[in-house]
Parts: sequence; structure tokens; C-alpha cells
Amino acid sequence: MQQTYDASAVESKWQKRWEEAKVYEVDLKKAKDSYYSMVMFPYPSGDKLHVGHWYNFGPADSYARFMRMQGKEVFAPMGFDAFGLPAENYAIKTGIHPSKSIAENTRTMIAQLKHIGCMYDWSKTVNTSQPEYYRWTQWLFLQMFKNGLAYRKEANVNFCSCCQTVLANEQAQNGLCDRCSTEVIRKPMTQWFWKITDYAETLLQNLDDLDWPEKTKLMQRNWIGRSEGVEVEFQVDCSDEVITVFTTRVDTLYSGTFLVLAPEHSLVDALTDAQHEAEVRAYKLAAAKKTDIQRTDLAKEKTGAFTGAYAVNPLSGEKMPIWIADFVLAHYGFGAVFADAHDERDFAFAKKYGIPLKTNICPADGGDADAIRNLEVCYTEDGILYDSGEFDGMSSADARKAIAKWLEKRKKGRGVVQYRLRDWSISRQRYWGAPIPIVYDPEGNPHPIPEEHLPWLLPTDVEFKPTGTAPLAQSKELKERTEKLFGKGWKPEVDTMDTFVCSSFYQFMYLSTEGVGTKSEIGNRKSDFIDAKIEKKWMPVDMYIGGAEHACMHLIYARFVTMALKDFGFVNCEEPFKKLVHQGIITNQGAKMSKSKGNVVSPDAFVEKHGADVFRMYLMFMGTFTDGGDWSDTGIKGIDRFVQRIWKVLNKRVDQCSPQVRAKVHATVKKCTEDIPALRFNTAIAALMELLNDLEKQGGIAQEGAEIVARLLAPLAPHLAEELWESIGKKGFVIDQPWPEFDPALLETTSVTVAVQVNGKVRGQIEVAVDVAEAEVITQAQEEPNVARHLEGKQVRKAIYVKGRLVSLVV
Repeated sequence: MQQTYDASAVESKWQKRWEEAKVYEVDLKKAKDSYYSMVMFPYPSGDKLHVGHWYNFGPADSYARFMRMQGKEVFAPMGFDAFGLPAENYAIKTGIHPSKSIAENTRTMIAQLKHIGCMYDWSKTVNTSQPEYYRWTQWLFLQMFKNGLAYRKEANVNFCSCCQTVLANEQAQNGLCDRCSTEVIRKPMTQWFWKITDYAETLLQNLDDLDWPEKTKLMQRNWIGRSEGVEVEFQVDCSDEVITVFTTRVDTLYSGTFLVLAPEHSLVDALTDAQHEAEVRAYKLAAAKKTDIQRTDLAKEKTGAFTGAYAVNPLSGEKMPIWIADFVLAHYGFGAVFADAHDERDFAFAKKYGIPLKTNICPADGGDADAIRNLEVCYTEDGILYDSGEFDGMSSADARKAIAKWLEKRKKGRGVVQYRLRDWSISRQRYWGAPIPIVYDPEGNPHPIPEEHLPWLLPTDVEFKPTGTAPLAQSKELKERTEKLFGKGWKPEVDTMDTFVCSSFYQFMYLSTEGVGTKSEIGNRKSDFIDAKIEKKWMPVDMYIGGAEHACMHLIYARFVTMALKDFGFVNCEEPFKKLVHQGIITNQGAKMSKSKGNVVSPDAFVEKHGADVFRMYLMFMGTFTDGGDWSDTGIKGIDRFVQRIWKVLNKRVDQCSPQVRAKVHATVKKCTEDIPALRFNTAIAALMELLNDLEKQGGIAQEGAEIVARLLAPLAPHLAEELWESIGKKGFVIDQPWPEFDPALLETTSVTVAVQVNGKVRGQIEVAVDVAEAEVITQAQEEPNVARHLEGKQVRKAIYVKGRLVSLVV
């Protein structure tokens, strides 16, 4: 046996053996007790994996290994989210065509991923930029189109001037591009949308049954934004036009004294009279230059312009001036609000422009009633109605119901449920993405490309650098291909699909590789999207681990697409991910890692020096997995020493473990059994460290104990565990062994370690039974060899025993 553990040699050895024996390949059809473990696959947009990838993949693999040793047939695949802005921006930065940079980066990452030692089934990997994959991305579009969930319209969309493309609402939260943080502008463009709003209620209701972090579920609830309210119709005075407003506070309608429209509202031009035309036009131009963040900033002074038109309050019959203001956004609700004295923004706006205000609600206890009536304060809470006709004296809650019924009876409004969620804009004016499988006839009508022509290949005769117009429009080959297949004058769609379309169904694509021969044949399969028996056996995913930043993007899109596929009859599950966990963030000396700060940790250098197992265990030991931890270049050395020490002690054999050490072994089994499935890897490793101390004091370990400890290490340090398993004479792979069980009877402590002090200094320690008499403990303490040397020739004047902890001898 080697005296020191050679991580480099050992890890290369076992990676080769695992691959040769196909240890991690799974027969998806024959598997019985299936367990589907996934991590969010990486963008191959950088040339190497960074420490964040390791922190996602390593601990997730440790969890999957533990489940395998629990008897589960674990399927843990890996792939690459290779289309989209990250990969294309990298290509633009380096000047290398994305197809070449992706291929090179993917090869590098596969080598790195294999070096981690993860139990990925590489026979079933996927790459979203390969034709055999995006043939199914295009197939998914066709199903959405066929079932009325894909449509095309002109709309004011989010546009990033830096990335030169449209962004979905979820990619432009807080008014900034999620890729480059450039302020997003709104501009009218014709786009393809998917009707995610058709599934708003199901997306909301199903959250209750998901084993997901509560914070993530709350984020999705807020993003979907369910609101119960009333759509109120305001007749424009002296006109046939009607302005519809959605409100959750119809109880304040009697106090409504003016309407406010978004500058982009379709009726603004028609409503504006000649006297106010110049002012309204100037205001619209100014508003168009502002971002949504600037327009809705609560701290900003509100501005507006009067159109000269009036509407009629359907309850009071009073005329209401119609204004425009940039704090109203056209893409939320109907782009119109009715304004009253019970909203702080409306209150301030009216005061500024001298618009008359009135109130109709005061607190139930009558407090501040005079101040509210006199418009000295803005009361925004529920209360009791007054000056509200037949609704006087009602509570706000009762009035909302009664007024809604009154409006419905007279066809002036209706109770509705609205959602903040908007349909998913999937068109992108970029090159590196799946082409949308649509062609246009000479009259401009869209037609789906027949499935036999899939994959509809991405052309190569294109300048991929963005200009704001779709790069595919430059392709001569794409135009010729379209006319050859469909006829003269037919034109191809030149937008590509949002990369989140590719990742919305990849959980199924890993499973669809089974039983079709080579991977390239995935793209040639013409009928079944996925084998029904395999899908029913493996879906939904049992454990999904990845970043919380995808809460309102990938995680909501994948749920929507899965629901749609179920409704189309292609899958049985309605939700894609049963359990979701977000890993924490690794910092460096308390600061978030970034290239600009120069504090990014490169895994390769540390792995080369210490080994993949040491690097993995250090990441897991730094803190709770879901919280993350702070990196230390020196801290990893402690884990390195731990590995060397455990290698030595597990290869030192004793005939049998002492009762105390045997109890400690079983206590460690219990601790690891509880902590690893709860993702408390740090405390599981700490328990092994405590056990190591006892084993070193004992001078080695019995064969039975060595076999247990090797299995305990298998999820946490897979290469080390395999080498230990072989070194203690065991056959096969340790990962194929069952997880050890602890004996509850041995967990009862029968003895304790007691420190012995002489004149206040610790001179030794003894092991004694918990129920031993005090006199016997003191005698045993005096006989301890090192203690006896310090007592030689001296008289013990006083002896104190603190039960179970300490013997203090005074000489």
C-alpha cells in the first residue's frame, strides 16, 4: 500500500474504469426503482467551467450517488444549452463562428465534467444547437401553432440596444437586459408569441403541490400576478368609443374624477382635440424615449397632458377629463386607469394639475373623516362608503361585490380575474438559435413547415454579428431553399427562437435518446416525441438543482411547455420537476466573484494540485449547500490533510474496534444517513472528521469498520472511496454497494472519555464506563502512564471528579 494518497493517479484510474464498465449508463426501459436526478445544464459560452458550475454539479452528484446506494436506479444526464445570446456573444467577442466555439468549448467542458467524477450517463447527452436536437425544438413550435398557442402580432416589445434583439418580459425585469444590464427600450415590432397566459391559473394553482423553495414559489406567484377585479367601461362623451379599465378597487368608483391613458393607447390620437394636439404629440414623443423603469419610478414627479376629451363615470354620470401620463403602461391591463382621491399617485397628479378630486370612503371607526373629506390626507385603505348613492354605508368588501353586480346588470362592466403574466415573446433577431419553422406565401400569410422537412436547418451563409435586423434575412441559401420547396415568391421566417424554448423541454429529450440507436437518429425519428412507457416511468424529474435566478424564466417556461405537451397528448405529467433545490453562492473573501474584481477561482489549478475529490469536499464543507460559503485558498488544505489521514488509517488494520469506536462508527452512519439527503454535506463531512480522530487514537480500524467508512465516503469522495474499497480487498465498485445501516443499540453511549489534569494542566485522558464509581475513576486516572509520571514522588492532596468529563488532581 502506498503511504501517501496520489489523487491524480487514483482519479484517472477510476474514471477510466467507470467509463470502460459503463457503470453510470442506465437502461431507461428496464429500470425498476427509477430516480431522475438533474442539474441545470450549462451554457458552453465560456471556454471552461468555473467554480459556480462545480458548486452546482459536485454536491448534486453526491446526492445522486447517495440515492443510488439507497437502491434507486439513478439516471443523471448532462447536456449543453448551446444556442442563444450567451454563446453568440462569446463568438462575437472572440471572432470565432459560434458553431466552432461551441464545439470546442463543449469538448473542453466534457473533459472537465468527467474529471469531476460525476455519475453522468454520457450515452444520453444532448446539445441544443445540434440539428438532431433543434428538430424537436421546431416540432414543439409546430405543435404550439397547430393548437392555437403560437401567434404573430405587432406589439411594443422589450428591445436591448446592446444585444440588438427582443427580450421576453422575464428577461427584462427591472427594465434591464438580463444578459448585459443595458436599459431596455420599448419599440413596436412584429413578433411570434406563445400563449402562456392560457395556463396562468394552472401555473398558479399547481405551485401548492410542488416541493420547491417557498421563496421561488412566491416569486412565481408574484410574476403570474393574479388579481380579482372589475373591468369597467367608460363611455367617451359625444362619441361611440368606450375606454375599458381594470380595477381592483371598484368601491372607489364614485370618487373617480378623471381617466389616465398610456401615451401609446390606441385611442389617444382619436380623442385629442386640435387645441391640445401639439402638447399631446410632444408628450408622446418624450414618453417613447423613457424606459419602463423611468416611467414607473415612484420617486419621480408625475407628468401628463390633457387630451381635451371627456368620459362619463358609469356610476355617478359625471364627466371625467381624459389625460395621458407615462406612469400608465400600455402593456399592462388595458393601458388605462380611472383616477380618484384614494390613490396617492392619482392624488398627487390631480393636485399638480388642478383636477377636481372627491372622496367616498373613510375608516370604519370614523377617524380622520374630516381630513379625508377636505382632501387634507389621502386615505387608501378599505373603509365605509359615503356619497355613493345606494351603496352608502357598505363596507369596501361588500361594495366591491355589489357595484360589480350593478355594472354587469347594466352591461357597463364585469367581474374578472386578470394576471400580470404576459404571453411569451419567443422571436429573436439573432443568428445563433433554432430557426422558426414558418414560411410566408406571396400574400404574406404564415404557413407551418411540414414535419418531413425538419430539421429546418440554420443557414451558414450569414454574418452572425447583430445589427438589429434578423441576420437570417441575409441568407441566400435560406431564400433559395424556401422557394425550391414551396414556390416562387414564398419567403422564410428569419427570426430565431428564444434559447429558453430549447431548455423548456430538455428533461424529455434526455429520455428520448433511449432505444433509437445513435444520437443522430433522434432527429430522424418522425413520430413519437418520447416513448410513453419511459416518460411515465421517469417523469417528473425527482430532483432538480440549479440557480434561483431562473425562477421567473426557465422554471416557469418549462412548467408551461410541460402542461401544453400534456394537453396535446404527448406526455402524462403536468409538472416537469417534483423537487427543486437552489445552490448557494460561493464568495471570495466575502465578495461576489467577478472577472472585473479579479477574484474568480479557477477550479483546474486546485484540482490539479489537490484532486477532484478534495475540491468537491471543500466546496461542500464551506457551508450549507443552499447558502453557499466563502472560498479560502488555505482552507482547502485542511480537506487535503483529511484525505491523506483517512487513507492511512483505513489501511491500518486492528483485530476489532473498541466498543467506543464501534459506537462512533454507527453514530457516524446515522449522521451521514440523515445529513446527505438533506444536503447538509458540511455536517456529514464534519462527522467523518470526528470519527477519523477516534480511529487514529485506536491506531487503525477493523475490517468491518473499514468497509462501512469506505461506503460512507462513496457519495462525498467517489474516487477515494473506490480506491479504499479495492485496497481493503473488496471486489466490484463501491458505488454498487448498499448504503450501510446503523445499529440503534450501539448508539447508546456505554463509556466516555475523561480528561485528567494535574495542577490544572491536562496530562492525559482515560476511557471509563458511564456508570463506574468515582473512586475507581480516580484510581484509573492516577494509573494513566503520563499522569503517573507527573505524580511520581508527590502526594495527591485533593482529587475531584466531574462526572463524565474531568478528573482534577492537586499535588
